Amino acid sequence: MTKNKLRDEALAYHSQGRPGKIEVVPTKPYSSQRDLSLAYSPGVAEPCLEIEKNAQAAYDYTSKGNLVAVISNGTAVLGLGDIGALAGKPVMEGKGLLFKIFAGIDVFDIEVDEKDPERFIQVVKAIAPTFGGINLEDIKAPQCFEIEERLKKELDIPIMHDDQHGTAIISACGLLNALELNGKKIDEIHIVVNGAGAAANSCTKLYITLGAKPENIVMVDSKGVINTSRTDLNDRKKPFATTREITTLEEALKGADMFLGLSVADVLTVEMLLSMNSDPIVFALANPNPEIAYELAIASREDIIFATGRSDYPNQINNVLGFPYIFRGALDVQATSINEEMKKATVYALAELTKKAVPDVVNDAYSVKKLSFGREYIIPKPLDPRLLTSVAPAVARAAIESGVARRPITNWEEYDHKLRDLMGLDNKMIRRLYEMARQNPKRVVFSESNHLNMLKAAETAYAEGICHPVLLGNEEKIANVAAENHISLEGIEIVNLRHDREEERRQRYANILTAKRNRQGMTLDEASEKMFERNYFGMMMVETGEADAMITGVFSKYADTIDIAREVIGIRDGLNHIGAMHIVNTKKGELFLADTLFNRHPTTEALTDIARLANATVKFFAHDPVIAMLSYSNFGADTEGSPASVHMVVDTLHERYPDMVVDGEMQLNYALNKKLRDKKYPFTRLREKEVNTLVFPNLSSANSAYKLLKETGLNDIIGPIQMGLNKPVHILDVETTVRDIVNMVAVAVIDAIVEENIRLNNLTRIV
Repeated sequence: MTKNKLRDEALAYHSQGRPGKIEVVPTKPYSSQRDLSLAYSPGVAEPCLEIEKNAQAAYDYTSKGNLVAVISNGTAVLGLGDIGALAGKPVMEGKGLLFKIFAGIDVFDIEVDEKDPERFIQVVKAIAPTFGGINLEDIKAPQCFEIEERLKKELDIPIMHDDQHGTAIISACGLLNALELNGKKIDEIHIVVNGAGAAANSCTKLYITLGAKPENIVMVDSKGVINTSRTDLNDRKKPFATTREITTLEEALKGADMFLGLSVADVLTVEMLLSMNSDPIVFALANPNPEIAYELAIASREDIIFATGRSDYPNQINNVLGFPYIFRGALDVQATSINEEMKKATVYALAELTKKAVPDVVNDAYSVKKLSFGREYIIPKPLDPRLLTSVAPAVARAAIESGVARRPITNWEEYDHKLRDLMGLDNKMIRRLYEMARQNPKRVVFSESNHLNMLKAAETAYAEGICHPVLLGNEEKIANVAAENHISLEGIEIVNLRHDREEERRQRYANILTAKRNRQGMTLDEASEKMFERNYFGMMMVETGEADAMITGVFSKYADTIDIAREVIGIRDGLNHIGAMHIVNTKKGELFLADTLFNRHPTTEALTDIARLANATVKFFAHDPVIAMLSYSNFGADTEGSPASVHMVVDTLHERYPDMVVDGEMQLNYALNKKLRDKKYPFTRLREKEVNTLVFPNLSSANSAYKLLKETGLNDIIGPIQMGLNKPVHILDVETTVRDIVNMVAVAVIDAIVEENIRLNNLTRIV
């Protein structure tokens, strides 16, 4: 993108529509006079009086506890320098946007036109009662040091100058992980810091806190090495003066293990880089251009671990990995400060997160095949949704343990749920399924375990404690795929059905299948041959009770797989058809869609079975089914074709299953708009009810509907959930992600638990 194009797009982005990037949104009802009398006079007097009696009550009755001030005087704005308070406002609004989208924190950006540190401090102190925390931003050194220190000492809310501490925290995470990769120890490495401003000061202090030896650190400013022979050092630089008799960056880097650049572009040469120790760590953080170009550095040394401040290269040191979540944790315990313990807790939480398996959503966001801990992935990505639930609790715990929390958290599971709800990351149904599955994890067969997504899902499901995976396939091939993708197979069973040792089981399964299907032409030879196929073998494991459930379908065509399932598992008594359901998590609650996978052009008999199965499945998920049978016309308006067929199905359901809450045929808008439906069709059996289950007239409409909802990215979707087989065998879509597979494993485990309960207690299935 050219500079002029970027300029035009940036100006349009900020100016079009409503100018700026943030707004204030009411959080309480305001439509009636009663609402307004509570929001303002006379009702507002009551919380005012409570706060007058107890200042802490402000956290209960106002937005203080979730409100942060982003405050700047515009003296050191994003590499633009001293451009003034007003010119810096777009940056402060941008910071507010990041707080909101990443951690759900509300922000007022405040631009203070004051460069004198004392007067600036007094202004901030005067407005501090409004806020639960203060993020100081873009204030030049050395004034920023005095301002932060004074405000931390004189106020009792979290204060952080992010330009200092954000870079320190994120780079420290990268440093710890880089050291783990190259096998060096932090108390033995030699570090060169090029730059002596606010960020350099804070980074160096934090590295020392983490174990780096002060005598092993050399800091360089624009005049050269900061050493004890210099007479021009201020009080901020003197603590970092080295006794070594060196004066230049080139001298400092000879035999160094780490270079931290917080300076200007192109000051690090290839010759300097080559003079460093083996496996050098180079964090070139000058923006927009680093101290040495990424391509040049990588080409110069194969053993380098390299990071920049840019998003277009691996290992971006990005402050957004820290500040939203640090303030989230601090606010949630009403901390009086952000201390060293909380900062270190953030470092360790980020470092640990980097080493965990990366969700598909993160890989997709950065258009990479896979991210895994290594030289090009030593720091989490900013769009990783797990940052909130990893960092905020770590900060909150550190605040509690270090004695600065005024409202400690006692129920950490509840807090985790709160964080997930806050960001819309959580589907309560999925969470409930996981919790139920953990109570009684079952043996789940993964028939296509040489597929990377299946293997990742098995690892994740095992780590989550929701099942005991059984992988079908060649041990060596599975092990190779796992090793290439840093997947742990520890504790996971692998069954190679082609091994000679499985001959007895293959023959036993063949005998059982032959006895079951001999009247449909199945011979023993044919059945024996089928036992070398993973879907047949895996389903026989479920059929015989040697496994409890099975997941398949990411390779196989679902039509072929469902035919095998009909042969081996069979369809439930009283039914002639099976179906598939997808569950969509919407703002209005769960929406159940059927049939989304199996029946291309269902007959009236098939639609009747699908409706019955949908009714039973919705009950399985602890909801009361309210079913709309969909079409492109309403209640007999079209007497031919598909609408007429759906109309006949509804008549059949009303006659045979009078307790089922179902009606139609109807268009989708009438199904989902209760007010519109009840006004135009007051006779409907769905009157005054919210529809939660949609039965589509054919596969084309159902499949398109769920994929449309999925591709919007606005909804969590579970499925496809098979409906109608005798045992828990779930057949997935070929495009299923790891997250979707794990969700379906949880469904399969619950399905198996229900199946076990029915068998042990001699119960009858609803359908």
